[in-house]
Amino acid sequence: MKITVKDGTEIYYKDWGTGQPIVFHHGWPLSSDDWDGQMMFFLEKGYRVIAHDRRGHGRSSQGSEGHDMDTYASDVAELTAALDLKDAIHVGHSTGGGEAIHYAAKYGKDRVAKVVLVSAVTPIMVQSDTNPEGVPVSVFDEIRLNTATNRPQFFADFTLPFYGYNREGATISQGVRDNWWRQGMMGGIKAHYDGIKAFSETDFTEDLQSVDIPVLVLHGEDDQVVPFPISGAKAVKLLKNGKLISYPGFPHGMPTTEAATINADLLAFIQS
Repeated sequence: MKITVKDGTEIYYKDWGTGQPIVFHHGWPLSSDDWDGQMMFFLEKGYRVIAHDRRGHGRSSQGSEGHDMDTYASDVAELTAALDLKDAIHVGHSTGGGEAIHYAAKYGKDRVAKVVLVSAVTPIMVQSDTNPEGVPVSVFDEIRLNTATNRPQFFADFTLPFYGYNREGATISQGVRDNWWRQGMMGGIKAHYDGIKAFSETDFTEDLQSVDIPVLVLHGEDDQVVPFPISGAKAVKLLKNGKLISYPGFPHGMPTTEAATINADLLAFIQS
């Protein structure tokens, strides 16, 4: 299914089941398919599960503009209004965590019940004078260069740190790696290139501080993509009504590799 948002971009989404809605926001450079393990689990638990492909990603249209957090959140606002979602739980992974909290803060009043930030880029990733322990911009410049000039091989290689498959003793699933690559290559290179700035340089501090609803922060302590000390550990301190669960040894892609644990903790929070 698709909706057309105000600038003409088509946003693809899945909408299954009935009951309280759970909206899933995927990470860079993936698609709604990255939530398969959660969509099936919560559908079977009696929830209505919704996931969209961010503009320029997956099956949404690949326009050249709007690959920034304000537009991402606006797209979500149009989708949730079109579906008239109320009392919704918004679950965001990585870049999608930023999108979810930005949407909740800017548009979510009377629509959002709770938010979950999973391995999220909040509050801000890039190093600066005000964020000295952040990740140097040179790291993101290298990601930009590789995305622009070497995307197929870079995406294949990126799956190793993403899932912790580069750690000693890791059990590597080639299917999981291939599925990540498939999702990434479905998306548009321009959206992926511009999205790096969106996920690394957007400051979500005010969004985190402004929401009153319960927010659960889930983060792997061995996250090699979004390091826990600069993200989950900081984000929870900015929230009025936040709870943190951190997982020793879990990687960035823990909703896939550690789905049983993550799903159980999500369910407990949603039902609490």
